Amino acid sequence: MSLWQRPLKRLKAMSYDKLLAYSNPKSDRIYAERRTYRFRLNSLKSFVSLFLVGTVLSVALAACSGGETASNSSSETPSAAPVAATKDNVELTLVSFAVTKAAHEAIIPKFVEQWKKDHNQTVVFKQSYGGSGSQTRAVIDGLEADVVHLALAGDTSKIEKAGLIQPGWEKEVPNNGIVSKSVAALVTRPGNPKNIKNWEDLSKDGIKLITADPKTSGVARWNFLALWNSVIKTGGDDAKATEFVTKVYKNVPLLTKDAREATDAFFKQGQGDALINYENEIILAEQKGEKLTAIVPDVNISIDNPIAVVDKNVDKHGTREVAEGFVKYLYTPEAQQEFAKLGFRPTDDTLTLSKEVADKFPKVKTLGTVADFGGWDGINKKFFADGAIFDQIQAKKK
Repeated sequence: MSLWQRPLKRLKAMSYDKLLAYSNPKSDRIYAERRTYRFRLNSLKSFVSLFLVGTVLSVALAACSGGETASNSSSETPSAAPVAATKDNVELTLVSFAVTKAAHEAIIPKFVEQWKKDHNQTVVFKQSYGGSGSQTRAVIDGLEADVVHLALAGDTSKIEKAGLIQPGWEKEVPNNGIVSKSVAALVTRPGNPKNIKNWEDLSKDGIKLITADPKTSGVARWNFLALWNSVIKTGGDDAKATEFVTKVYKNVPLLTKDAREATDAFFKQGQGDALINYENEIILAEQKGEKLTAIVPDVNISIDNPIAVVDKNVDKHGTREVAEGFVKYLYTPEAQQEFAKLGFRPTDDTLTLSKEVADKFPKVKTLGTVADFGGWDGINKKFFADGAIFDQIQAKKK
Protein backbone atom coordinates (compact mmCIF):
# COMPACT_ATOMS: atom_id res chain seq x y z
CA MET A 1 0.00 0.00 0.00
CA SER A 2 1.51 3.31 -1.07
CA LEU A 3 2.14 6.26 1.20
CA TRP A 4 -0.54 8.25 -0.61
CA GLN A 5 -3.18 5.52 -0.06
CA ARG A 6 -2.70 4.89 3.63
CA PRO A 7 -5.84 5.65 5.64
CA LEU A 8 -5.71 8.52 8.07
CA LYS A 9 -4.95 7.26 11.56
CA ARG A 10 -7.02 8.53 14.43
CA LEU A 11 -5.39 11.73 15.64
CA LYS A 12 -3.84 11.43 19.09
CA ALA A 13 -3.04 14.14 21.54
CA MET A 14 0.67 14.86 21.70
CA SER A 15 2.44 14.86 25.05
CA TYR A 16 5.81 16.40 25.66
CA ASP A 17 8.11 15.37 28.50
CA LYS A 18 10.56 18.01 27.28
CA LEU A 19 10.88 20.49 24.47
CA LEU A 20 13.06 19.57 21.53
CA ALA A 21 14.52 23.02 21.28
CA TYR A 22 15.17 26.11 23.33
CA SER A 23 16.07 29.51 22.00
CA ASN A 24 18.08 32.15 23.87
CA PRO A 25 17.21 35.52 22.29
CA LYS A 26 20.23 37.23 23.84
CA SER A 27 22.80 34.92 22.35
CA ASP A 28 20.78 33.51 19.44
CA ARG A 29 22.07 30.09 20.32
CA ILE A 30 19.84 27.14 19.61
CA TYR A 31 19.89 23.95 21.61
CA ALA A 32 18.35 20.63 20.55
CA GLU A 33 19.01 17.82 23.01
CA ARG A 34 22.65 18.25 22.03
CA ARG A 35 24.68 21.44 22.10
CA THR A 36 25.32 23.35 18.90
CA TYR A 37 28.68 24.93 18.50
CA ARG A 38 29.03 27.96 16.30
CA PHE A 39 32.38 29.13 15.18
CA ARG A 40 33.32 32.76 14.85
CA LEU A 41 35.95 33.09 12.18
CA ASN A 42 38.40 35.97 11.93
CA SER A 43 41.40 36.31 9.64
CA LEU A 44 43.54 38.85 7.90
CA LYS A 45 41.96 40.63 4.95
CA SER A 46 44.31 39.01 2.44
CA PHE A 47 43.36 35.55 3.71
CA VAL A 48 39.63 35.96 4.26
CA SER A 49 38.40 34.64 0.89
CA LEU A 50 40.21 31.31 1.14
CA PHE A 51 39.33 31.06 4.82
CA LEU A 52 35.60 31.52 4.15
CA VAL A 53 35.64 28.94 1.34
CA GLY A 54 37.07 26.40 3.74
CA THR A 55 34.54 27.31 6.41
CA VAL A 56 31.50 27.03 4.14
CA LEU A 57 32.58 23.73 2.64
CA SER A 58 33.87 22.12 5.82
CA VAL A 59 30.70 22.70 7.84
CA ALA A 60 28.43 21.64 4.99
CA LEU A 61 30.44 18.54 4.14
CA ALA A 62 30.50 17.36 7.70
CA ALA A 63 26.75 17.80 7.78
CA CYS A 64 26.36 15.51 4.79
CA SER A 65 28.37 12.77 6.39
CA GLY A 66 26.64 9.57 7.40
CA GLY A 67 29.20 8.73 10.03
CA GLU A 68 30.94 11.78 11.38
CA THR A 69 30.08 13.99 14.32
CA ALA A 70 28.53 17.35 13.54
CA SER A 71 26.73 20.08 15.37
CA ASN A 72 22.97 20.09 15.49
CA SER A 73 20.56 22.99 15.31
CA SER A 74 16.84 23.32 15.74
CA SER A 75 14.28 25.89 14.70
CA GLU A 76 10.54 26.15 14.57
CA THR A 77 8.03 27.52 12.10
CA PRO A 78 6.03 29.58 12.83
CA SER A 79 5.87 29.39 16.66
CA ALA A 80 8.13 28.20 19.45
CA ALA A 81 5.29 26.84 21.56
CA PRO A 82 4.39 23.14 21.30
CA VAL A 83 1.07 22.61 19.59
CA ALA A 84 -0.87 19.36 19.92
CA ALA A 85 -2.38 17.69 16.89
CA THR A 86 -5.91 19.02 16.90
CA LYS A 87 -8.53 19.79 14.33
CA ASP A 88 -7.17 23.28 13.81
CA ASN A 89 -3.46 22.81 14.52
CA VAL A 90 -0.86 20.11 14.03
CA GLU A 91 2.84 20.10 14.89
CA LEU A 92 5.35 18.28 12.71
CA THR A 93 9.00 17.56 13.54
CA LEU A 94 11.44 17.45 10.62
CA VAL A 95 14.94 16.08 11.21
CA SER A 96 17.37 16.61 8.34
CA PHE A 97 21.05 16.95 7.46
CA ALA A 98 22.36 20.49 7.65
CA VAL A 99 22.87 21.51 4.03
CA THR A 100 19.15 21.11 3.34
CA LYS A 101 18.21 23.81 5.84
CA ALA A 102 18.00 26.70 3.36
CA ALA A 103 15.87 24.67 0.96
CA HIS A 104 13.47 23.48 3.65
CA GLU A 105 13.10 26.98 5.05
CA ALA A 106 12.00 28.09 1.58
CA ILE A 107 9.70 25.10 1.01
CA ILE A 108 7.96 24.83 4.40
CA PRO A 109 6.04 28.16 4.25
CA LYS A 110 4.67 27.19 0.83
CA PHE A 111 3.55 23.81 2.13
CA VAL A 112 1.98 25.38 5.24
CA GLU A 113 0.02 27.79 3.05
CA GLN A 114 -1.17 25.02 0.72
CA TRP A 115 -2.13 22.70 3.60
CA LYS A 116 -4.10 25.48 5.27
CA LYS A 117 -5.94 26.14 2.02
CA ASP A 118 -6.74 22.47 1.39
CA HIS A 119 -7.39 21.29 4.96
CA ASN A 120 -8.11 24.43 6.96
CA GLN A 121 -5.43 23.29 9.39
CA THR A 122 -2.33 25.16 10.57
CA VAL A 123 0.91 23.18 10.50
CA VAL A 124 3.65 24.22 12.94
CA PHE A 125 7.10 22.85 12.10
CA LYS A 126 9.88 21.94 14.48
CA GLN A 127 13.12 21.61 12.50
CA SER A 128 16.39 19.98 13.53
CA TYR A 129 19.51 20.09 11.34
CA GLY A 130 22.89 18.46 11.79
CA GLY A 131 25.22 15.76 10.52
CA SER A 132 23.31 12.86 8.98
CA GLY A 133 24.95 10.28 11.24
CA SER A 134 24.37 12.42 14.32
CA GLN A 135 20.75 13.00 13.38
CA THR A 136 20.24 9.29 12.81
CA ARG A 137 21.58 8.45 16.26
CA ALA A 138 19.45 11.18 17.82
CA VAL A 139 16.24 9.80 16.29
CA ILE A 140 17.10 6.28 17.40
CA ASP A 141 17.90 7.59 20.89
CA GLY A 142 14.57 9.41 21.25
CA LEU A 143 14.39 12.57 19.11
CA GLU A 144 10.78 12.10 17.99
CA ALA A 145 11.01 13.01 14.31
CA ASP A 146 7.90 12.69 12.18
CA VAL A 147 9.91 13.00 8.96
CA VAL A 148 13.62 12.34 8.33
CA HIS A 149 15.60 13.66 5.35
CA LEU A 150 19.09 12.18 5.56
CA ALA A 151 22.26 12.10 3.46
CA LEU A 152 22.42 8.33 3.09
CA ALA A 153 19.77 5.67 2.63
CA GLY A 154 21.93 3.62 4.95
CA ASP A 155 21.14 6.05 7.75
CA THR A 156 17.41 5.73 7.11
CA SER A 157 17.81 1.96 7.17
CA LYS A 158 19.37 2.19 10.64
CA ILE A 159 16.22 3.92 11.89
CA GLU A 160 14.17 1.19 10.20
CA LYS A 161 16.22 -1.52 11.92
CA ALA A 162 15.61 0.26 15.23
CA GLY A 163 11.90 -0.40 14.70
CA LEU A 164 10.83 3.20 14.07
CA ILE A 165 10.23 3.02 10.31
CA GLN A 166 8.27 0.24 8.66
CA PRO A 167 10.11 -1.89 6.07
CA GLY A 168 9.49 -0.88 2.48
CA TRP A 169 9.57 2.88 3.19
CA GLU A 170 11.53 3.52 -0.01
CA LYS A 171 8.73 2.04 -2.11
CA GLU A 172 6.04 4.33 -0.69
CA VAL A 173 7.25 7.45 -2.53
CA PRO A 174 8.75 8.19 -5.97
CA ASN A 175 12.40 7.50 -6.88
CA ASN A 176 12.85 4.86 -4.18
CA GLY A 177 12.54 7.54 -1.53
CA ILE A 178 15.20 9.85 -3.00
CA VAL A 179 14.02 13.46 -2.79
CA SER A 180 17.29 15.37 -3.35
CA LYS A 181 20.55 14.44 -5.02
CA SER A 182 23.96 15.67 -6.11
CA VAL A 183 27.14 14.38 -7.76
CA ALA A 184 30.83 14.44 -6.87
CA ALA A 185 33.17 17.26 -7.87
CA LEU A 186 36.93 17.78 -7.77
CA VAL A 187 38.18 21.00 -6.21
CA THR A 188 41.72 22.06 -7.15
CA ARG A 189 44.08 24.87 -6.32
CA PRO A 190 43.31 28.18 -8.08
CA GLY A 191 44.15 27.89 -11.75
CA ASN A 192 44.48 24.09 -11.44
CA PRO A 193 48.32 24.08 -11.56
CA LYS A 194 48.51 20.25 -11.58
CA ASN A 195 46.09 20.12 -14.56
CA ILE A 196 43.68 17.72 -12.85
CA LYS A 197 40.78 17.05 -15.21
CA ASN A 198 39.27 13.71 -14.21
CA TRP A 199 39.37 10.82 -11.75
CA GLU A 200 42.29 9.16 -13.54
CA ASP A 201 44.54 12.14 -12.86
CA LEU A 202 44.23 11.52 -9.12
CA SER A 203 46.32 8.34 -9.48
CA LYS A 204 49.30 10.06 -11.11
CA ASP A 205 52.63 10.47 -9.37
CA GLY A 206 53.08 13.83 -7.69
CA ILE A 207 49.36 14.37 -6.99
CA LYS A 208 48.18 14.70 -3.41
CA LEU A 209 44.48 14.10 -2.72
CA ILE A 210 42.75 15.16 0.47
CA THR A 211 39.85 12.99 1.62
CA ALA A 212 38.44 11.54 4.80
CA ASP A 213 38.50 7.95 6.01
CA PRO A 214 35.51 5.99 4.65
CA LYS A 215 35.63 3.80 7.74
CA THR A 216 34.56 6.80 9.82
CA SER A 217 33.03 9.26 7.33
CA GLY A 218 29.85 8.95 5.31
CA VAL A 219 31.00 11.61 2.83
CA ALA A 220 34.21 9.65 2.28
CA ARG A 221 32.16 6.58 1.34
CA TRP A 222 30.60 8.57 -1.47
CA ASN A 223 34.14 9.64 -2.48
CA PHE A 224 35.34 6.04 -2.55
CA LEU A 225 32.32 4.97 -4.61
CA ALA A 226 32.92 7.79 -7.10
CA LEU A 227 36.48 6.55 -7.65
CA TRP A 228 35.46 2.89 -7.93
CA ASN A 229 32.52 3.75 -10.19
CA SER A 230 34.81 5.66 -12.60
CA VAL A 231 36.53 2.39 -13.50
CA ILE A 232 33.51 0.10 -13.56
CA LYS A 233 31.48 2.48 -15.75
CA THR A 234 34.30 2.70 -18.32
CA GLY A 235 34.63 -1.04 -18.85
CA GLY A 236 36.91 -2.04 -16.01
CA ASP A 237 36.37 -4.97 -13.66
CA ASP A 238 36.84 -5.25 -9.91
CA ALA A 239 40.55 -6.06 -10.31
CA LYS A 240 41.20 -2.91 -12.34
CA ALA A 241 39.05 -0.84 -9.99
CA THR A 242 41.02 -2.14 -7.00
CA GLU A 243 44.32 -1.34 -8.73
CA PHE A 244 43.19 2.20 -9.60
CA VAL A 245 41.72 3.04 -6.21
CA THR A 246 44.84 1.66 -4.52
CA LYS A 247 46.99 4.08 -6.55
CA VAL A 248 44.71 6.98 -5.63
CA TYR A 249 44.82 6.24 -1.91
CA LYS A 250 48.61 6.01 -2.06
CA ASN A 251 48.38 9.69 -3.04
CA VAL A 252 46.40 10.52 0.10
CA PRO A 253 48.96 11.78 2.65
CA LEU A 254 46.56 11.48 5.58
CA LEU A 255 43.02 10.16 5.96
CA THR A 256 41.16 12.62 8.13
CA LYS A 257 38.47 11.50 10.56
CA ASP A 258 35.70 13.33 8.78
CA ALA A 259 34.90 15.63 5.86
CA ARG A 260 35.23 18.77 7.98
CA GLU A 261 38.85 17.94 8.80
CA ALA A 262 39.55 17.10 5.15
CA THR A 263 38.20 20.43 3.95
CA ASP A 264 40.07 22.31 6.68
CA ALA A 265 43.28 20.53 5.69
CA PHE A 266 42.80 21.57 2.05
CA PHE A 267 41.64 25.17 2.42
CA LYS A 268 42.96 26.35 5.76
CA GLN A 269 46.17 24.37 6.02
CA GLY A 270 46.99 24.36 2.32
CA GLN A 271 47.51 20.60 2.11
CA GLY A 272 47.04 18.66 -1.11
CA ASP A 273 46.36 19.42 -4.76
CA ALA A 274 42.73 18.27 -4.90
CA LEU A 275 39.71 17.64 -2.71
CA ILE A 276 36.62 15.58 -3.52
CA ASN A 277 33.47 17.55 -2.70
CA TYR A 278 29.73 17.63 -3.42
CA GLU A 279 28.59 19.63 -6.43
CA ASN A 280 25.81 21.30 -4.43
CA GLU A 281 28.42 22.60 -1.96
CA ILE A 282 30.41 24.12 -4.82
CA ILE A 283 27.30 25.86 -6.15
CA LEU A 284 26.32 27.11 -2.70
CA ALA A 285 29.81 28.48 -2.06
CA GLU A 286 29.79 30.28 -5.42
CA GLN A 287 26.38 31.76 -4.61
CA LYS A 288 27.98 33.18 -1.48
CA GLY A 289 30.59 34.91 -3.63
CA GLU A 290 33.46 32.46 -3.29
CA LYS A 291 35.72 31.71 -6.25
CA LEU A 292 36.51 28.04 -6.70
CA THR A 293 38.28 25.97 -9.33
CA ALA A 294 36.23 22.79 -9.65
CA ILE A 295 35.54 20.01 -12.13
CA VAL A 296 32.46 17.80 -12.34
CA PRO A 297 33.71 14.59 -14.01
CA ASP A 298 31.42 13.28 -16.74
CA VAL A 299 31.61 9.78 -15.23
CA ASN A 300 30.13 10.20 -11.78
CA ILE A 301 28.10 8.79 -8.90
CA SER A 302 24.59 9.87 -7.98
CA ILE A 303 24.69 11.08 -4.37
CA ASP A 304 21.13 10.36 -3.28
CA ASN A 305 19.38 11.72 -0.18
CA PRO A 306 16.22 9.89 1.01
CA ILE A 307 13.07 11.11 2.75
CA ALA A 308 10.92 8.94 5.02
CA VAL A 309 8.01 9.13 7.44
CA VAL A 310 8.93 7.79 10.90
CA ASP A 311 5.95 5.48 11.35
CA LYS A 312 6.17 4.84 15.07
CA ASN A 313 6.35 8.55 15.86
CA VAL A 314 3.60 9.77 13.52
CA ASP A 315 1.24 7.15 14.90
CA LYS A 316 2.13 8.23 18.43
CA HIS A 317 1.67 11.93 17.59
CA GLY A 318 -1.37 11.51 15.34
CA THR A 319 0.48 13.28 12.51
CA ARG A 320 0.56 10.66 9.76
CA GLU A 321 -1.70 12.53 7.34
CA VAL A 322 0.24 15.78 7.44
CA ALA A 323 3.63 14.01 7.49
CA GLU A 324 2.74 12.05 4.38
CA GLY A 325 1.34 15.21 2.81
CA PHE A 326 4.61 17.04 3.44
CA VAL A 327 6.70 14.23 1.98
CA LYS A 328 4.47 14.17 -1.09
CA TYR A 329 4.81 17.95 -1.45
CA LEU A 330 8.61 17.71 -1.54
CA TYR A 331 8.33 15.90 -4.87
CA THR A 332 6.29 18.66 -6.51
CA PRO A 333 7.93 20.92 -9.12
CA GLU A 334 7.58 23.87 -6.72
CA ALA A 335 9.59 22.13 -3.99
CA GLN A 336 12.09 20.61 -6.39
CA GLN A 337 12.76 24.07 -7.80
CA GLU A 338 13.82 25.24 -4.35
CA PHE A 339 16.22 22.31 -4.01
CA ALA A 340 17.66 23.15 -7.43
CA LYS A 341 18.25 26.77 -6.44
CA LEU A 342 20.49 25.56 -3.61
CA GLY A 343 22.53 23.29 -5.88
CA PHE A 344 20.73 19.95 -5.57
CA ARG A 345 19.93 18.21 -8.82
CA PRO A 346 16.13 17.87 -9.05
CA THR A 347 14.38 14.50 -9.09
CA ASP A 348 11.52 15.90 -11.19
CA ASP A 349 12.15 14.87 -14.83
CA THR A 350 10.36 17.86 -16.33
CA LEU A 351 12.38 20.27 -14.24
CA THR A 352 15.60 18.42 -15.08
CA LEU A 353 14.98 19.01 -18.79
CA SER A 354 14.26 22.73 -18.38
CA LYS A 355 16.80 25.18 -19.81
CA GLU A 356 17.32 26.82 -16.43
CA VAL A 357 18.37 23.56 -14.79
CA ALA A 358 20.33 22.35 -17.82
CA ASP A 359 22.37 25.55 -17.80
CA LYS A 360 22.98 25.31 -14.04
CA PHE A 361 24.29 21.76 -13.86
CA PRO A 362 27.07 20.30 -16.05
CA LYS A 363 25.95 17.26 -17.98
CA VAL A 364 27.10 13.92 -16.61
CA LYS A 365 27.45 11.36 -19.40
CA THR A 366 27.68 8.23 -17.27
CA LEU A 367 26.07 8.16 -13.85
CA GLY A 368 26.41 5.30 -11.40
CA THR A 369 24.06 4.63 -8.52
CA VAL A 370 24.16 2.83 -5.19
CA ALA A 371 21.85 0.21 -6.69
CA ASP A 372 24.58 -0.66 -9.22
CA PHE A 373 26.70 -1.90 -6.31
CA GLY A 374 24.05 -3.85 -4.42
CA GLY A 375 22.61 -1.13 -2.19
CA TRP A 376 24.16 0.12 1.04
CA ASP A 377 24.11 -3.25 2.78
CA GLY A 378 26.06 -4.78 -0.09
CA ILE A 379 28.38 -1.77 -0.38
CA ASN A 380 29.27 -1.74 3.30
CA LYS A 381 29.92 -5.48 3.32
CA LYS A 382 32.05 -5.43 0.15
CA PHE A 383 34.05 -2.26 0.71
CA PHE A 384 33.95 -1.01 4.29
CA ALA A 385 33.49 -3.95 6.67
CA ASP A 386 36.52 -5.09 8.63
CA GLY A 387 38.87 -6.90 6.26
CA ALA A 388 36.93 -5.79 3.16
CA ILE A 389 38.37 -4.06 0.07
CA PHE A 390 39.19 -0.73 1.70
CA ASP A 391 41.12 -2.40 4.52
CA GLN A 392 42.97 -4.46 1.92
CA ILE A 393 43.88 -1.30 0.00
CA GLN A 394 45.17 0.37 3.13
CA ALA A 395 47.26 -2.68 3.99
CA LYS A 396 49.04 -2.39 0.63
CA LYS A 397 50.18 1.13 1.54
CA LYS A 398 52.19 -0.12 4.50
